[in-house]
Amino acid sequence: MRIGVMGGTFDPIHLGHLVTAEAVRHRFGLQQVVFVPTGRPPHKRGNDVSSAEHRYVMTFLAVLSNPEFGVSRIEIDRLGYSYTFDTMLALGEMYGPDCELYFITGADVMRDIHTWHRAPELLTLCHFVAASRPDYTLCERFRQGGHIHLVEVPAMAISSTDLRRRVRAGEPIRYLVPEAVENYIYEHRLYLNGAR
Repeated sequence: MRIGVMGGTFDPIHLGHLVTAEAVRHRFGLQQVVFVPTGRPPHKRGNDVSSAEHRYVMTFLAVLSNPEFGVSRIEIDRLGYSYTFDTMLALGEMYGPDCELYFITGADVMRDIHTWHRAPELLTLCHFVAASRPDYTLCERFRQGGHIHLVEVPAMAISSTDLRRRVRAGEPIRYLVPEAVENYIYEHRLYLNGAR
């Protein structure tokens, strides 16, 4: 069995995340892609991130219509900071030794992988799939040992940072996020005047 794990803040989740997950699922023949909203990211502080519950619900709404996608609360329910190493270790135990895990991230994130908590061990727990983004390519030195794969995905220059800015500025986000996520953002007045 092959399971994809797409971790991220998802503040908010957008179509670029979903397109990437589907491209990787298809390319590697994954039975499922599990989205894992970060609980307490060590690289972001306090008010820099919306509440975990808002991010979880938006992610759940975004993947609801795809039977090959799921959402896990593993990091949200864990106390303390969320480290990918701990998450992949726990998911590996949960799915068992016959399961191959594929951690999906952006190619830009891979340049900092050496700074991640327990990075050398993490690279042995799973395959890393680095999705290329517009105007970014993965340096060849990262493609070591067959556990790091580069996947070209359709160019979608969408970022959560820009989406939050758009909401604050009163600009449209329609067709950049799933409709249910757009409705949730407006219903809960997320990202307005710094609200999270």
